Amino acid sequence: MLRAHTADHADVVIIGAGTAGLTAAHQLISAGVDVSVLEAAPHVGGRMATHDIDGFRLDRLGPLLSSAHPELSSTPGLDGLVLRDFAPGVLVHSGGRRYRAGDVRNARGALRAVRSRSSAPRAPLGGTIEQARLGAWLSRLATTPEPRILARPDRAALDGLRARGLPPRVVGGFLHPLLSALLGDPGLSTSSRMADLTLRDYARGRLCVPSGGSATLPELLAAALPPGTIRTGVHVTAADITSVRTKEHGELGCRSLLLATGAGAAAELLPGLRMPAFHPVTVLHHTTGEAPAPPTGGSLLLDADHSGPVAHTAVMSEVDPSRAPRGRTLITSTVLGPPPQDLDGEVRAHLAELYGTPTGDWELLAAHHDPEAVPAMPPPHDPRRPVRLLAGLYVCGDHRDTSTVQGALRSGTRAASAILTDLGVRPGQADGTELPAAA
Repeated sequence: MLRAHTADHADVVIIGAGTAGLTAAHQLISAGVDVSVLEAAPHVGGRMATHDIDGFRLDRLGPLLSSAHPELSSTPGLDGLVLRDFAPGVLVHSGGRRYRAGDVRNARGALRAVRSRSSAPRAPLGGTIEQARLGAWLSRLATTPEPRILARPDRAALDGLRARGLPPRVVGGFLHPLLSALLGDPGLSTSSRMADLTLRDYARGRLCVPSGGSATLPELLAAALPPGTIRTGVHVTAADITSVRTKEHGELGCRSLLLATGAGAAAELLPGLRMPAFHPVTVLHHTTGEAPAPPTGGSLLLDADHSGPVAHTAVMSEVDPSRAPRGRTLITSTVLGPPPQDLDGEVRAHLAELYGTPTGDWELLAAHHDPEAVPAMPPPHDPRRPVRLLAGLYVCGDHRDTSTVQGALRSGTRAASAILTDLGVRPGQADGTELPAAA
């Protein structure tokens, strides 16, 4: 029989209880492998953390998801995940006005721009022909197989968009701010292949967030693992293929080691591991007090003019009512790149412009800046970077795949598959047989 892990041994030690590490743990345990997950923080989830403050559920980073991502429904442990959709399309703020755009499922199958209360003579996305061209392009992209996209020449995303022959107004007024929000990259230096895959997911599904906050996703993964699998508050000081040394519990033996931390922590434990560049992200949460919520209809609001620090914002209590106490409003806004010195002041002034309402009485609930929020994906980017460094030593995370939640989930699955192959275990083998003897 495979023994349960003890205080000083496990077949596989996973360092990091983020989405990648927890996904790998599920795959390994389902194959009958003994696993111990070590996490330095007092909670699971890594950057997908959600803090409860006065009844508000506030995401640390709050990445945007797409309902088209198959990993959100196929990953073991996520059966109970509830996703809250934004309204179809997005709101684009340009020239002092808001326009609804990007609803690729409307009857015409094309993007449309609808003027807000402040009327404008012409939408910034162009006329009917320009919008129809964009709608047709996105429709074709939605049905393009992933291998065909990955076979395309790779260049910076913004250059790739311009090379598509799309009108500059469409690129600058819709695609640029949308991709910046989805990739966390305001300059769109990201691989054009990754940008195309991101737009493909947008065209195939709906933008969404986990009900109750981003932490719901890793918390579901953790809750579905056997009790005792995860140890939080454990700081690893050194690691190799056969052992892990911790500050609190001494040494833990193992047969294989999987690093499932962020790129920076992984490089500290494995000197020589390549460190990517990062896109910094700052997230702020405000409440309007007794004032009513700005009328957005549960839409994501983008700033196409780059007129202030906020790249995108939303009335999150409309998208997911569980994130705010009954009768209260939660507005979540994202700043991409280095934050301004007067963060709340400049953000509040920009939000007044974007929402068209005074924000002087809004209360700042929390602000979080992460300089390593999104690993950069410059061209050429390999979305399937090796997870097996050598037999017995593996690494996973969004920095080994795409810099997204689904990329982290995929890399965890790939790492678990590599470990099982090297251990000589078939997926789903949990039949009571012993693992092959260590070489």
